Amino acid sequence: MSVTPVAPGPPRGKAEAVRAMFTRIAGRYDLMNSLMTGGRHHAWRRLTAAAVAGAPPGLALDLATGTGDLALAVRAAAPGRVVVGADFSEAMLGQARAKLRARGERAVTLLAADALALPFADKTFACVTSAFLLRNLADLAAGLEEMRRVTMPGGRVAALEITRPGVPGWDAIFGVYFNRVVPLIGAVVARDRAAYTYLPQSVERFVTPRELAELMRRAGLSDVRHRRLGLGTIAIHVGTA
Repeated sequence: MSVTPVAPGPPRGKAEAVRAMFTRIAGRYDLMNSLMTGGRHHAWRRLTAAAVAGAPPGLALDLATGTGDLALAVRAAAPGRVVVGADFSEAMLGQARAKLRARGERAVTLLAADALALPFADKTFACVTSAFLLRNLADLAAGLEEMRRVTMPGGRVAALEITRPGVPGWDAIFGVYFNRVVPLIGAVVARDRAAYTYLPQSVERFVTPRELAELMRRAGLSDVRHRRLGLGTIAIHVGTA
């Protein structure tokens, strides 16, 4: 794998706050995901991995890999593909390393990297994936451009994100659950109410699925499409470099 270091940009307040938050909750991250989604987050990751399984031969990059679940799903969907999992939280990478060791998985390489300044040469990867990354970026457009930059021509970029359902009635119910119940679960289980108060707030501020699709096109991706899952609360976007 060819790696070309990229000089990091200036410190970003949001980035440092997000890094600190994920460092605090790393040990309870998987448990919280399962509790909040009723275990459905694994199925969503499998669908995201399936969306890039047909990418050209070559390396895969999983950004904000966290505890490694999407990287493992990409491996399962394309067993011959080597996956690089990158995250800017060393605590999350520590959880991922333990998980990979327990499973005897040797075709996933983990490293610390900033999604806004990836330490890879242009056109390095056949596919790039992310789960619940984009709404946390200090500069969404720049993050999408980086994803496209490191993807080879004809390669695929896929992003899994939480979204407001936008359906009258159900949207209100989801809002109550997300804004009131989730922070309570976070306080009890993760012992971090602030992190799980930030979660619904970040979703509220994030772009709509259609707006994200347009931003992906502006970043240079083609054939961009998306599908909604989880009664409209989840969106998977896929584009071609």
